[in-house]
Amino acid sequence: MGPHPAVAEIRRAVRLSLADVTHGALVLVACSGGGDSLALAACLGFTAPRQGLRAGLLTVDHGLQEGSRERAHDVVGLAADFGLEPAEALTVTVGRAGGPEAAARDARYEALSVAAKRLGASAVLLGHTRDDQAETVLLRLARGSGTRSLAGMPGTSGIYRRPLLGVARETTLAACEALGLVPWDDPHNIDPAYSRVRVRHDVLPVLERALGPGVTDALARTANLCRDDADALDQWADEVYAQFRWIGADLTVAGLKDLPGAVRRRVIQRAALAAGATASALAAVHIEQVDRLITEWRGQRVVELPGGVGVVRRYGTLIFASTLS
Repeated sequence: MGPHPAVAEIRRAVRLSLADVTHGALVLVACSGGGDSLALAACLGFTAPRQGLRAGLLTVDHGLQEGSRERAHDVVGLAADFGLEPAEALTVTVGRAGGPEAAARDARYEALSVAAKRLGASAVLLGHTRDDQAETVLLRLARGSGTRSLAGMPGTSGIYRRPLLGVARETTLAACEALGLVPWDDPHNIDPAYSRVRVRHDVLPVLERALGPGVTDALARTANLCRDDADALDQWADEVYAQFRWIGADLTVAGLKDLPGAVRRRVIQRAALAAGATASALAAVHIEQVDRLITEWRGQRVVELPGGVGVVRRYGTLIFASTLS
């Protein structure tokens, strides 16, 4: 008799995600002990050797809750049952920049990246599911984000891979039950102080009741469609940026006005980042102000961008500089 359908679905997702990984390479799974990453770790342990791959496990101790060290130790202890080696607990210090969610995420990714490089891993698997993708789309939609942000989390980003973006959270829980695994329930996942928790427990259920079932699936599909559109627009913008770039990050204005706004604004963003603007603080409102130097030119003064970069239009050129006279 074959595996439980939920287990089979996750194993298949892992197999597809790792199809292009070189034979004999090391693949790591980031496992918190929650249902999603626990099911992923177990299925990686089954799938990796059948694809000629080595597999290990990393867990991150954020130190934000009492008993976190012991819990991380327990997760590492499960690795042997899954056939995952090496297995390590990474201890991090969470700062305050960007709020608690962002600070914990930054610390986690930094630790995972350093460990992956030290161990020579080709990929790190993350347990984000279709439900996580839907939540991400809603959160970014509420912030007025553009197409790239609404594309949600990518299936692959550098060494990171998310095999479960097409898998429902209920499937990972069903897989854990079928495999006899008991997930750890993170108290942060029910703390309404976190915006993602409010979306998960308050917003999505209301949408499902008001609009009918399938909202989560529809949001995840929207992310995929937006990603395809954003990829095409980014490729176009790269070509235009190379064409209109003058000296340094400066842009020749002639011809930019006739381009679609979605492409022109991407070109401006590339120039701003090349000039040293702070990526995390560069917002749509900044790009729009620079865009008006092209589309609504009336002799405006310098547009200030985060990171100490100013933009001014002179003699048919957008000049990006840290100091403008």
